[in-house]
Amino acid sequence: MIKKMKLLICFVPMAMLHTLHAQPLLSLKEAIATTLQNNFDIQLLRNDSAVYALNNSFAKSAFLPRLNASTGILFNQNNQRQKLADGTKKEANNIRSHNVNSSVNLNWLVFDGFKMFITRDKLQEYVTLGNLVLKNQVQNSIAQVINTYYGIVKEKQQLKAIEEQMSLNEERMKQAQKKLSVGLGAKPELLQANLDLNAQKANRLKQLALIDQVKEQLNQIMAVQAGTQYEVYDTIPINRDIKMGEILSTAEQNNTDLLVSAQNKRIAALTLREKKADRFPTVLLQSAYNFSRTNNQTVINAFTPLLNQNFGLNYGATVTIPIFNNNTVKRQIKEAALDVNYQQLLYDYKKSNLQAAIHIAFKNYVMQMETLDLEEENIKLAKENVYVSMERNRLGITNILELRESQKSLEDAYNRLIAARYATKQAETELLQINGELLQEL
Repeated sequence: MIKKMKLLICFVPMAMLHTLHAQPLLSLKEAIATTLQNNFDIQLLRNDSAVYALNNSFAKSAFLPRLNASTGILFNQNNQRQKLADGTKKEANNIRSHNVNSSVNLNWLVFDGFKMFITRDKLQEYVTLGNLVLKNQVQNSIAQVINTYYGIVKEKQQLKAIEEQMSLNEERMKQAQKKLSVGLGAKPELLQANLDLNAQKANRLKQLALIDQVKEQLNQIMAVQAGTQYEVYDTIPINRDIKMGEILSTAEQNNTDLLVSAQNKRIAALTLREKKADRFPTVLLQSAYNFSRTNNQTVINAFTPLLNQNFGLNYGATVTIPIFNNNTVKRQIKEAALDVNYQQLLYDYKKSNLQAAIHIAFKNYVMQMETLDLEEENIKLAKENVYVSMERNRLGITNILELRESQKSLEDAYNRLIAARYATKQAETELLQINGELLQEL
């Protein structure tokens, strides 16, 4: 009889197995891969990163000259009246002419206080920043997927525990029916077993609805169509090999949030150098080829040409020396210096928080593992207690209160064990996220 009871408790009912295999199986890696491909937050940041890369690809353009061409034609129809010094008066109406002007201009900024070099370096730093921000969002999204995926597993395990209680209540009903049929039992025992079974059936329906709700949360994270159905694995693997020293030694180099802050600090320093470059003179080389032509159909003055044409090349240089600009540059330099100080303080603050977060997260990780070990031991005791109570009930040497109490103890033990598994996985995920190693661990 005890062997029969162990089979009832340790194996999932066949109806549940049929349900599990009716839907495609989604692994954690597949869920993460789908999220990395579809998640809207990642796509938005990926677009920002692409913009930084695009701007950087044209960074060398700042060193190149600018060449512009222009051309135009103007038609004139004028009435003219002239009075010369000798008293001669001349007057004509509808005098027509047209002017043609064309030019090719070359402007080349050859010195601006090295600002163009600083801007080039700054664009490259923005590319790095975009990659780091994207990586940080990837880490956050992966952590969200892991917690939600194993949240489904947690609820599945809870469903399995409920179905195990249903199996126990069904066995209780059979035993109560047998004892009642031979005159050794009472009907209240049978009715109570039936009530407990119905209560567990109601809990099962609620649990199935809860599983669907958590699946929809994962669908939203993966950015797949609402209502997408799948099944997940039913175990929560725990990494027990995380070491405090390893996390402390590598967190500063791997933590993406801290790396983003360090990158913002570098960009702020380059911005300060850009503003200081505005104090220096600028040297601009200029060259142009100009062509102009004026055609007059008639003139009223003999000294006015009918055709006037000019063309040729000119070149030179312009040096602009900043002397006073309402203290604008001075103000901008002070603002940039304040931003450098702000970014440094923010980096130091995040670095300090990182150290505290590691210690807190690791202590929680260790505590959760110890709790999990304790609950693993408790579940064995609770199962054994149920086996003994069911056998005693079959032999008629126990009462319904003792049996129900053992079942309640098993139910509570399962609840604590499932919660401990999930909490341990969350603590593990948090540690790996702090250390920027979530992607490498998969």
